Amino acid sequence: MTNWTLLQILEKYPFALAYFEQNKLDIAGYEDRTLEEYLDHFSELELEDQALDKEKILSDFPVYIEQMQSFLGVEEKNQVLSLTILAGHDKSGVTEGFEELTILTSQIISIVGPTGSGKSRLLADIEWAAQNDTPTGRSIHINGEVPDNKWRFSSNNRLVAQLSQNMNFVMDLTVQEFLNMHAVSRLVENPQSIINEIIKAANNLAGEKFDLTTPVTSLSGGQSRALMIADTAILSSSPIVLIDEIENAGIDRKKALELLVSSDKIVLMATHDPLLALIADKRIIIKNGGISKVIHTSDEEKELLVELEKMDSLIQHARQELRKGSHLSSEILA
Repeated sequence: MTNWTLLQILEKYPFALAYFEQNKLDIAGYEDRTLEEYLDHFSELELEDQALDKEKILSDFPVYIEQMQSFLGVEEKNQVLSLTILAGHDKSGVTEGFEELTILTSQIISIVGPTGSGKSRLLADIEWAAQNDTPTGRSIHINGEVPDNKWRFSSNNRLVAQLSQNMNFVMDLTVQEFLNMHAVSRLVENPQSIINEIIKAANNLAGEKFDLTTPVTSLSGGQSRALMIADTAILSSSPIVLIDEIENAGIDRKKALELLVSSDKIVLMATHDPLLALIADKRIIIKNGGISKVIHTSDEEKELLVELEKMDSLIQHARQELRKGSHLSSEILA
């Protein structure tokens, strides 16, 4: 980075502008120079008058970049390309029915099992990057390796973003204020542009549209879920998303999954919906606190999925007609 021009630095790290501003460094007109070359243009008198310490600035700047990257959770070296689950055991101590499962970005994995079977425990193991030190004895690898401790103990490098069944807001904020607060905390370069993208995506998922002036406390369950899914896909740095029973969210669940996958997320989805289970690349079967087996979606199941989607489309159409106050008939559903 010492040989990069100031323009190259700002293109790579837009937040670096804050460092220059904090140190009262006006770089306008010097963008084609390196930081050292820019500092060299000051005379000794100017350095003294502005209380500038060139050596300190040059040594502190890389540290600032590293700390900000860590805070934002976007270091290239920290990019999650794959997640591997290594088998542990169930509540009875029986070894799980697989050896290891590797999940890549933009893959969807469904988690299927009865209530209380251990789906939440699997999520917790992933979230904290377990290393044979949880009740299941599982281990988690990131990018094929034992993860750095920051994935386990740093609040700025959260592996998992959770979207629960109940998304109830208690903050007295509008949607604009809520999204702006998150965008500013992420130090995005153009907050309003991101906010507009999120609200557009959310309304593409929600059954009933809302706008930036809507108080978050007045959002319906489906609108809240749509907002949080769009926010997670577009703004969250967490590389892994777990969704709990999206079929009960009152949103277009297929579009929601497509949005998350397009953002290079690894999506784990607890579901009882056969359509969603078959949309997934693989499904994890949970029994008695352990993973009993991992099933790859077969070609036959993919063909069945086409028929299930037709049935689902029919049901969704009937639901919309009921909401409009229509009388259902064979003609409407044809």
